[in-house]
Amino acid sequence: MKIEESNIVETSDYRVIIYPATRPFTTKEAKVITEKLYDFLAGWAAHGKPLSSSFKIEKNQFIVICVDEEKEMASGCSIDALGKVMREIDAEYELGLFDRMKASYVEEGEIKTLKLIDFKTKLRNGELSRDIQVFDFSKNTYLDFLSHFLLPLDKSWAADIK
Repeated sequence: MKIEESNIVETSDYRVIIYPATRPFTTKEAKVITEKLYDFLAGWAAHGKPLSSSFKIEKNQFIVICVDEEKEMASGCSIDALGKVMREIDAEYELGLFDRMKASYVEEGEIKTLKLIDFKTKLRNGELSRDIQVFDFSKNTYLDFLSHFLLPLDKSWAADIK
């Protein structure tokens, strides 16, 4: 069972899993990814019980999966099944969805992604403005995602990089 986009209530605190790509999706990629995820989520289940879930492609670069665990908890096996589909998508389009050693940020209105070590080096060397906004892929709930996914550098996980 899917959570239809129109049924997502902004106050519902769904479990969130974020898959960040290293680059924006092409129109064709976004279309195929959308189709694959709709098909997968329509039958996604935990121990034979349908999971109420949905997804969105955020900023044309981040795949956000939402699961209403008040109805049914996602199990290890169901998360593994999701991971398998995401690995297939990742392999097909070389998106770096499982590379957690990267940082994405907004600079002058544009989303940029760097290897984490390069991001830290550029911040320390003053090559990046302290006025950038930084994405946080560690958000676990939908409300946290809504309010803290993109933050000014000084309020983000990267604030202490000097």
